[in-house]
Amino acid sequence: MVCPDCGHDNIDGVDACDHCGQNLSSVDIPGPKAGLQRAIMETPLRDLEPALALTVTPRDTVSRAIRMMRERRQGSVLVMEGRTLVGIFTERDALTRLTGKAYNPETLLVSEVMTRDPKVLREEDTLAYAMHCMAVGSYRHIPILGKDGPPRFISVRGVLRYLNDHAR
Repeated sequence: MVCPDCGHDNIDGVDACDHCGQNLSSVDIPGPKAGLQRAIMETPLRDLEPALALTVTPRDTVSRAIRMMRERRQGSVLVMEGRTLVGIFTERDALTRLTGKAYNPETLLVSEVMTRDPKVLREEDTLAYAMHCMAVGSYRHIPILGKDGPPRFISVRGVLRYLNDHAR
């Protein structure tokens, strides 16, 4: 790696120039080159046209939430108190929190089994950041809240669809 200050040719991966001591730790960070790599790193989530989120209130039943998810073929519902997001209820929540216990989904409130205070993204966050959050947090669905519009969400399926459409 060539030092941008003095021109000395250093061994790749060193943190400082052997000749002048200049910090080189950020010099070899790769940037987006072109094509899909650039699309992932620079595309704001609004460009993915995220789906409108299904919403319920904390006082709705689990049965209602699951019925909505099944009818609309979505894997999550956002739990809203007015315009404030208080939780998310996902197909994973249904599998991990409801199985093996004697719950009545007709009377059990979604607030009792939802994931509270979920990670939230903004429309201007990049696809790369969303993918990072999904990978690190093991999330399949992440709410997207805009300034004015209705709540939306990004899903692993939506990300894969976008990548497939733009890989050509």
